[in-house]
Amino acid sequence: MKKWLLLYLLVLPILALAGNDNWHLGARSAGMAHASVTLSDIWSAHHNQGGLGWLKSPSAGVYFENRFGLKELSHMGVALAIPIRNGCFGLNYSSFGWSVYKESKVGLAYAMKFNDKIAGGVQANYHSLRLAGNYGSTMAFSIESGIQAKVTENLTIGVHVYNPTKTKLNDFNDERIPSIMRFGLSYQFSDKVLVTSEVEKDLEHKAVFKSGLEYIPGKKLYLRGGIATNPGIIAFGFGLKFDSFKADISSTYHQILGFSPQFSLTYVLGKQ
Repeated sequence: MKKWLLLYLLVLPILALAGNDNWHLGARSAGMAHASVTLSDIWSAHHNQGGLGWLKSPSAGVYFENRFGLKELSHMGVALAIPIRNGCFGLNYSSFGWSVYKESKVGLAYAMKFNDKIAGGVQANYHSLRLAGNYGSTMAFSIESGIQAKVTENLTIGVHVYNPTKTKLNDFNDERIPSIMRFGLSYQFSDKVLVTSEVEKDLEHKAVFKSGLEYIPGKKLYLRGGIATNPGIIAFGFGLKFDSFKADISSTYHQILGFSPQFSLTYVLGKQ
């Protein structure tokens, strides 16, 4: 009993500030401090559905994070993307917590490429929250959408809006799913160097500024780093490419709570 009480006291501030937040997925994103609103890959199903519109081949991915080294704060996710003509369907699932406290989200997305410069997407989500004991569980629905625009050959802009309707999760204390807006840009300096920056604003909290770097020293190796504010985070990681598979490993570091290692594995069928 003392163990659970201590754990509650430790994580309560995190849960109170970020209950049913739009948890970021993908170790590539994590290694760049989640400055990922302009990235296009399988994890665009969580960062910006518009990024799915650029995908040309079916893709799948799995993700796991051990937040602050506590198994009770484990975060996992899976995603699937199936392109069709000029569009792409996406299905994803994520969960956070453990048997005493658990959040989960299931999302169904559709994205399309409007032309060679612009792609956009929308996603419908089903949320559930479960507390052990007599607290029970609750559920809700939300929507999110995003767009990416290739302003030039090297410059991309991304915009994403999560839960613009401020969906209510529970009548107690008027608890609502966070409403979050993200705006960012990325610049491809060369075939080897990509720099990303973005601002993320939860309507109830201060803005978060993030910036990331991806460097490709060889055809199969990716090196990444990034920083973020509110709270201050340092991120780093790398990726390894094996034909159709790609493994990404990263970690973020909070100066008080410590390290949060992440791992993701993605598979792309056919032409990448």
